[in-house]
Amino acid sequence: MTDINIRKGVETDLEQVLGLVKELAIYEKASNEVEVTIAEMHNWGFGKDKLFEFFVAEHQDKIVGIALYYYKYSTWKGKCLFLEDIIITESHRRYGLGSKLFNEIALVAKQQQVRRMEWQVLDWNKPALDFYKKYNAHLDAEWINGKLTYQQLQSY
Repeated sequence: MTDINIRKGVETDLEQVLGLVKELAIYEKASNEVEVTIAEMHNWGFGKDKLFEFFVAEHQDKIVGIALYYYKYSTWKGKCLFLEDIIITESHRRYGLGSKLFNEIALVAKQQQVRRMEWQVLDWNKPALDFYKKYNAHLDAEWINGKLTYQQLQSY
């Protein structure tokens, strides 16, 4: 597939981006977990409270993949880049789009001189695990993820 365009995401992409996020949630058996709105994505991606950036993969003027990332800080390492998601719509998987998007994020991490690039992957997602192993990525089974949900925080 040679007619793929990888570019920085823009505001007008958000509706299609949210569609891909919902597709990922279905794949991960969590379709009812997506709470974010386009208005929130607009504010957090392009407003004064900007939190994230993203790249898109386009095919025939349709967004068929995204890679969304943001910066975080490690007390041990300093500035780090966190790759939140790489999402490729099912019909466009196995064409190397994930690698193209991953490479763009890795280049940003290199240019920004971050000390670490991080991401999470579900332990049952063999295709994703195999994908990251191609990069000799350290897949850490030692750390356990912790979180409080919105509802828990509201009743805190």
